[in-house]
Amino acid sequence: MHEVQALRLDGSSLTVAALSQAALQSLPVELDPAGLQAMARSHALVGRMIRDKVPVYGVTTGLGARATEVLSAWALAEFSLQTLRGRAHAIGPEEAPEVVRAGLIVRLNTMLKGHSAARPEVAQHIAACLNAGLTPVAGQIGSIGAADLVLNATVGLALVGEGRMRDARGRAGPSADMIQAQGIDPLTLAPRDGLALANHAGAVSGMAALAVSKAVCAFEAAQTAAALSMEGFRANTGPLAPSVLMVKPYPGQLQAAEGLRRRLAGGALFEPGQARRLQDPLSFRNIAQIHGTTGMALARAVECLEVEINSSSDNPVAFADSGGMTSCGAYFTAEITSVIETLNRALVPLAMAQLARVAKLLNPEFSGLPNFLAMPDSASNGFAPVMKAAEALVAELAHAAQPVPIWPSLNANGVEDCLTGSPAAAKALLRITAHLQRLTAIELLAACQAVELRGDAGSLGCFLSDACAHIRKISPALTEDRPLGEDIEQLAEAVAQNRFAAGPGPADATS
Repeated sequence: MHEVQALRLDGSSLTVAALSQAALQSLPVELDPAGLQAMARSHALVGRMIRDKVPVYGVTTGLGARATEVLSAWALAEFSLQTLRGRAHAIGPEEAPEVVRAGLIVRLNTMLKGHSAARPEVAQHIAACLNAGLTPVAGQIGSIGAADLVLNATVGLALVGEGRMRDARGRAGPSADMIQAQGIDPLTLAPRDGLALANHAGAVSGMAALAVSKAVCAFEAAQTAAALSMEGFRANTGPLAPSVLMVKPYPGQLQAAEGLRRRLAGGALFEPGQARRLQDPLSFRNIAQIHGTTGMALARAVECLEVEINSSSDNPVAFADSGGMTSCGAYFTAEITSVIETLNRALVPLAMAQLARVAKLLNPEFSGLPNFLAMPDSASNGFAPVMKAAEALVAELAHAAQPVPIWPSLNANGVEDCLTGSPAAAKALLRITAHLQRLTAIELLAACQAVELRGDAGSLGCFLSDACAHIRKISPALTEDRPLGEDIEQLAEAVAQNRFAAGPGPADATS
């Protein structure tokens, strides 16, 4: 992943990888002047609509079921702040700061498209808060995926000094005090500004982008763990041959196989006579097919989210050139739900195959190695007890991958009668990815032990040799029984940091 010192936002070139890095590392953000000018042009429409008494949703009329009510001049003066106060109802555990930051970065980027009709000062204020290390405090629950109104309003209210924030050191306090302590001028809202802060899909698209970025790292490590398991098992590499795969040339399978070959390159496994079996168990023979499906789901998710985070999700949407503001459905996140749920489901067979490969490595009837990968002539039970943790991870992962239920929404007296459930799907992917990181750590440990027990460590290619060296820095060989929980957690963190990636592959889409 390319490291940057600051993230420049221009409304059109934000990537999933860059967004994730900026949110996780609290990188400063810079706003493109052309985007700020586009915001100023679109905000000029607001004054015109108010002057000419043109009915515009959320600008000169009420919201939701009250969209038919025309607001008085007095009401317009307070409407932006009232919009936030009346919708800042996020509940539940506090959202992770990086998720809140990701949502705000998305909102900044989409504001610069010039369709929100918010003032440039709103974007500049958000950027100033982020660059000062301030992150609004908000609960995790409140969005149904038809705009993140409740979550965004809670965050927005903190930005104008009526909620709570955390500073760069993690200390929480009243946002007005936190903003003042950083020397940032208070933000007074103008007409349309409040709705622009609340009515958009930035929260869920930021969360989904973070989740997908984590899934990319987990997938890269799963590819490495599978290649190392192939070495430990002395698997047949025939199914990875390009000519064999071309009999059914699914792009994902071709890419996954190429990634596995790249990891195995330079090792002895491709030499004639190295494979121990004519046909391996399916968890080895079908890695390309299983991982190929996941790779394609990842690529599609990245593609979808990079459209989302570089597009307007406003309602209404402003067009400065034509001078109009139109109600629309850009806030509706059905595409996000579809690609994230597809990815969630695609990760289940991958995890099941990981579990199966570890079980095969532990079983001497399949692997030809000592039982449970225990050292010969020891009283150790090897990795046998770890299988319980592995199976527990797969059970929780598979449970999290169940579809998000969709039903007719009951909101706004039936005006808002559809939803997408995108936040639930994105949260599930975050859980799935966390389980996958730990499961991959277990496969890395078992595969490394298998390679060493077989005495083949010297026949590995450069990439897998380096991977084993990194594993051993964290977790020494299991020579006698000892707790492995901390080792697994540290390896899972290395997976999260993309330490087991092998360059170009499905992750290219996020580079």
